[in-house]
Amino acid sequence: MKICFYTPFKPLGHPHPSGDLVTATGISEFLERRGHQVVPVSSLRCRWIYWKPWVWPRLAWERQQAARRFGAAPCDLWFSYHSYYKAPDMLGPTVTRRIGIPYVLFQGIYSTRRRRDFRTRPGFHLNRQVLLAARHVFTNKRMDLVNLRRLLPEERLTYVAPGLHSRDFTADPGARAELRRQWGAGEDPVVLSVAMFRPGVKAEGLTWVIRTCGELRRRGRKFTLVIVGDGKERTHLERLAQGEIRDRCIFAGQVPRQQLYRYYSAADLFVFPGIQEALGMVYLEAQSCGLPVVAFDNAGVPEAVQDGRTGLLVPMRDGSAFAGAIARLLDDAPLRRHMGATARAHIREAHELDRNYGMMEEKLKGIVTP
Repeated sequence: MKICFYTPFKPLGHPHPSGDLVTATGISEFLERRGHQVVPVSSLRCRWIYWKPWVWPRLAWERQQAARRFGAAPCDLWFSYHSYYKAPDMLGPTVTRRIGIPYVLFQGIYSTRRRRDFRTRPGFHLNRQVLLAARHVFTNKRMDLVNLRRLLPEERLTYVAPGLHSRDFTADPGARAELRRQWGAGEDPVVLSVAMFRPGVKAEGLTWVIRTCGELRRRGRKFTLVIVGDGKERTHLERLAQGEIRDRCIFAGQVPRQQLYRYYSAADLFVFPGIQEALGMVYLEAQSCGLPVVAFDNAGVPEAVQDGRTGLLVPMRDGSAFAGAIARLLDDAPLRRHMGATARAHIREAHELDRNYGMMEEKLKGIVTP
């Protein structure tokens, strides 16, 4: 198949990584490995576009260019990744209607509460039209599937479990020994957190990690906290860590995704609350490397972590429960190892990317040749 590929929220290859970008890139690469021709359509970002009139002339130009380009050399279908009220797909439905090819959407989101606020009402209605225009909508979040059923019939919806290549996230004993030596961790457990240092829920989540680990250190527990990532809130978080944990918190900086397995390998448990986390690829990555997870039981986190089997999920913003879960895994090495082994097996059974996306590929073939 020849597939027009578009990401309204952020173009492929964008320098600032995110879970959504990882997923979009993974889908594109999977389709190419399967022999399909994936054609990136545009770098136009639709985030809050309905409140940015200065972008509208470019939108009109992009629509015209795409219709001309793919009208002359048609694709078999148009595949857009992620449309929601903040970044509705303003290209796909219009262009596909003009040139007469199927429009397919992965990770379309439907949230009726967004129509109540004047700031998000335009985005709600625009995104609703996008969803209605789609021949088929795939989602990797069960809660989104429930909401989409309020708008679209079952035959136009498919759940695809989130996934990764487990071969890219496998424990490496050599990397474990090397990094732990650099960190001076000795035989003490290493608590790992991986996130971008963005203002909002990411920084709030890291603040929870640092404060809670500081409390556990004051109670006498010995461990090293390692935080991977970077961003605007780095100075604030470093100051907080200096006051809470002093020399037992290491900021490793931003690490390329293909090197993250080394850091997961060197740790003993993965901790990040995941406040309002739509999914959190880091949970899949950590578990694939054999780490148990501690997080808040909210949003998309339970899609990736099995509470009591592959990690411990605690009530949202319950400080006592969060500290207790971390302490439990710090204190019980056999439990850590058991949960880690279960997590590793769980990823290979339920979240292997090629297997899950293979079902999506078959559905796409059926749309092109019904």
